[in-house]
Amino acid sequence: MSNVAKLAADALSEGGGIFRLSPTWVPRAFLQPGRRLKLHPNDYYALGTHRGGIDERWFGSTTVATNEGAPDDEGLSYCVFGDEKFTLKDAISELGGEIIGDAIWGKYNRWPVYSKFFDNMGPIPHHMHQNSEQAAKVGQEGKPESYYFPPQLNAIGNNFPYTFMGLEPGTTKQDVIDCLDRWNDGDNGILDLSKAYRLKPGTGWLIPPCVLHAPGSLLTYEPQWGSDVFGMYQSMVEGRAVHRSLLTKDFPEDKHDDNAYLVEALDWEANVDPNFKQNNYLEPITIGDTAAAGYVDRWVVYGKVNGEQLFTAKELTVDPGAKLTLKDTGAYSWITVQGEGKIGNLRLQTPAMIRFGEITEDEVFVIEKTAKEGVTIENTGSEPLVSLRYFGPDACPDAPNVGDHHK
Repeated sequence: MSNVAKLAADALSEGGGIFRLSPTWVPRAFLQPGRRLKLHPNDYYALGTHRGGIDERWFGSTTVATNEGAPDDEGLSYCVFGDEKFTLKDAISELGGEIIGDAIWGKYNRWPVYSKFFDNMGPIPHHMHQNSEQAAKVGQEGKPESYYFPPQLNAIGNNFPYTFMGLEPGTTKQDVIDCLDRWNDGDNGILDLSKAYRLKPGTGWLIPPCVLHAPGSLLTYEPQWGSDVFGMYQSMVEGRAVHRSLLTKDFPEDKHDDNAYLVEALDWEANVDPNFKQNNYLEPITIGDTAAAGYVDRWVVYGKVNGEQLFTAKELTVDPGAKLTLKDTGAYSWITVQGEGKIGNLRLQTPAMIRFGEITEDEVFVIEKTAKEGVTIENTGSEPLVSLRYFGPDACPDAPNVGDHHK
């Protein structure tokens, strides 16, 4: 048995089938942090201004962030066991289905999803994430994603709590080609072809690959596929120029100057869908009638992307003094957003402020066997204990479909 395999097995034995994870911070050189990640004010540029401000925290991640100048492990989650640390990626590589379940391990040979808190002061450029076929051409994987706006972290909406999504019906491909042709003329005007939706805490969206979107300034919980590919189609945001390399970086090199090719990469039908909100908007759906027992579990991310369930997420709220046995159908990554308590035999505590490099008690990963058998959740504090947890592909066959919140 390798050292990581032994450490992981020992950690699971002591944690009752649960890993403690340390915070995983990711900077973006082209964005301005929204400062709601609870990092100490002095630490948002802990990696240096040349790397950019820290505006993301990744959860349950075995995916590397593709940032220029980044270390090889940027974006990877670390398990903490005593004085030892090892990546969740290495633990899964060693123990496979014991952690994530045989179905996911057998099909993907990895944990193929992750989530993050995405936190910016203003909007980011109108962009898309390539689909699997497009991303494979540059040795990567495609990326559908989803959003949920946790109320606990959105007391302030920052500069622009609106997201442009898709393109207005009637837009032509030539209209978008013309925008890309104007890349170096200043604002290329692509937002003139789109529609902005006001973002509402406590709601969310499901965004397929190849659909343009310019995320607004609410802090966002984002379950998504395990990839960091994108192409930015907007040349200027809030007066800041966007380098064209951010448009082309995940397309074949011989297509970087072919604007028609870059526009053909968009899922045109999905972008100009006249029922875009109806087909992509999510509101929480309560699971069962459990409020009298002191807790409420809700679906916050659900639905299928091109007919496939790729990820789902739930929000659990436990009243002060309440205790329950939580059973799920797959392994999950958990982040606590309010209150304190216990999950199994591990303590949960929501920090008010985190120093860069500090180990917290708000994040864990629950293996499949433990999730299915049930884990005890207890609120030991005086306020609600609230958490978010996301699941891998096909792990939740009972999940709702987009639009089911109307029922």
